[in-house]
Amino acid sequence: MAGPAVRDGVGTVKIRLAAAGDAAAIASIYAPYVTGSTVSFESDPPTQGDVRGRIEGGGELYPWLVAVDDGERILGYAYACAFRTRPAYRFAVETSVYVDAAAQRRGVGNRLYAALLPLLEAQGFTQAIAAITLPNAPSVRLHEAHGFGRAGEYRDVGYKLGQWLSVGLWQRPLARPTPRPQEPRPVAAVWDGP
Repeated sequence: MAGPAVRDGVGTVKIRLAAAGDAAAIASIYAPYVTGSTVSFESDPPTQGDVRGRIEGGGELYPWLVAVDDGERILGYAYACAFRTRPAYRFAVETSVYVDAAAQRRGVGNRLYAALLPLLEAQGFTQAIAAITLPNAPSVRLHEAHGFGRAGEYRDVGYKLGQWLSVGLWQRPLARPTPRPQEPRPVAAVWDGP
């Protein structure tokens, strides 16, 4: 399974696995979501070192992908992490996608999810969960376009920028659950991209 290079409104967009060296660009893309919006519930933008730790913390199981243009500039990123820490949850993941402001509405988020979700399915994860601060119509549209359905809502659970915020939960089936599931496989076992 490789990340395809696709030509669109931002030139050729290639999807690849994120590396520790991508941390500065990822931190830069994410910072405005933290400081100027309610999309993220973090209050301080993570540093380059923090992001590097998050990428490396994904280990062999939880992929981080980046979308890059012709010049290898990172346009956005998507990742999966453990949904919950208790062992019974190990077949579910939580997913997130963030796109640089200059590359929004050009299909970058779609390209990232089009690579991430099949990768997670090939690994053997059975459910993807996305938490979306409400309202956020663009994020809801993106997730629903990729097969996520609304699964619930936590009302007034966050307070940021002077307001109480609710979080909607969207869920998407991945690999078919079986009576005796095999443990999810490492990213390297199914990703043959660059």
